Amino acid sequence: MIPLRDDNPTTIAPMVTIGLIALNVMIFLYQLVLPPDAGQLFIYQYGSIPAVMFGERQLPPEIGAVAPSLSLLTSMFLHGGLMHLLGNMLYLWIFGNNIEDAMGHLRFLIFYLATGVLAALMHGLTDPGSAIPTIGASGAISGVLGAYLLLYPRAQVMMLIFLGFFIRVLYVPAGWVLGLWFLMQLLSSGFSSGQGGGVAWWAHIGGFLAGMLLVGLFKRREVRFFNPPHYHSSSLGECRERSGIPASCRAS
Repeated sequence: MIPLRDDNPTTIAPMVTIGLIALNVMIFLYQLVLPPDAGQLFIYQYGSIPAVMFGERQLPPEIGAVAPSLSLLTSMFLHGGLMHLLGNMLYLWIFGNNIEDAMGHLRFLIFYLATGVLAALMHGLTDPGSAIPTIGASGAISGVLGAYLLLYPRAQVMMLIFLGFFIRVLYVPAGWVLGLWFLMQLLSSGFSSGQGGGVAWWAHIGGFLAGMLLVGLFKRREVRFFNPPHYHSSSLGECRERSGIPASCRAS
């Protein structure tokens, strides 16, 4: 299943979400122009390495570029491939603009970075001796998904669903989409430590739980939990009034 969009309106321009996407894309383009050896070195310099973060190992002085604690931040702007980047940015765009709308620009940025750091720490704690760099925005975006689940579980998400040779586009409640997503992370982790199949599953789990725990501290006071459905779009793309939302609304 691939999410395409949601029907959740916003009231402010998602400048932070757009900025984060732009920054991730620009850094990935920089990674692409590096020679293979330099690209690998770049990941070791700015990725988060659990064994280094917890003091079990040290990077050679000529490799170390940032403090281990700072690598918790820098690592979330690196990606291991085009599909890794596109998948993360798609989820950030669909769900991030509504969470930015619910929190405001500055609070959303702090929330995003905080959940990304907590996600990296969760992964590190499951395998503190690992010398494999962890990179990607998945942990921070998982925090966004956890917040979205508590704020907008009844928003409708347009999903591209593959059923063998058949492809369907269906609207599915966000609660089902995100609940299934979280269940898949748990099953994929196998409730074990480490990084299975090259994916830091526990960073996803940790980020999602951090988002659920922190959303109440960062959302604007007037934004309530478990908001009702908003509106649906007509065949002409017009916004129809639903649940007290005026017709002059904007889809995310």
